[in-house]
Amino acid sequence: MQKKIVIGMTGASGVRYGIRLLEALEGIEETHLILSKEARELIEIETDVQVSDLIQKATFHYEDDDFMAPVASGSYRFDAMVIVPCTMKTLSGVANGYADTLIGRAADVALKEGRRLILVPREMPLSLVHLENMVKACRAGCVVMPACPGFYNRPRTIDDLVDNVVGRILDQLGIDNSLYQRWGEKGKKHDVLPSTPHRIR
Repeated sequence: MQKKIVIGMTGASGVRYGIRLLEALEGIEETHLILSKEARELIEIETDVQVSDLIQKATFHYEDDDFMAPVASGSYRFDAMVIVPCTMKTLSGVANGYADTLIGRAADVALKEGRRLILVPREMPLSLVHLENMVKACRAGCVVMPACPGFYNRPRTIDDLVDNVVGRILDQLGIDNSLYQRWGEKGKKHDVLPSTPHRIR
């Protein structure tokens, strides 16, 4: 049976993570896509992807101000939600129960119904306010996954870095994937460890 996954994309830099997640889930799981106004703008700025084409990859799509959407209600069953990328404003809203958008409301539903909620913040440096909101979100039941790709598999392209993060998100969703090479595995993309350690001088 397909899982129902809500994907919220907000106006933080790093929309490629959300795009790749949607691509990875296309045809495999049922996806419910919500794009904020700022996310739409960043898709145009950071990528060559057309928003209309991206929407076609989702099973369902809702506007961020559509509070009549099914995912706005706790009685509508979805399995998990991922906010990727997640702005600090959205993080604050989730951590403090301020649901003024459909993304925020769907996140609130996920928390109150005990469903998986993954936040992928993309910001640096982090202020104390940001860190405290992450702690509050964790205590409320969120999984906070800052977009920090690994380098042990010697990434050669930006796509390798993106796939590393998206593969880890899929792991958290319980969805099998081979988007990235796991520590200790060999022969899939690049060798995990060099035969001779390299020092950065």
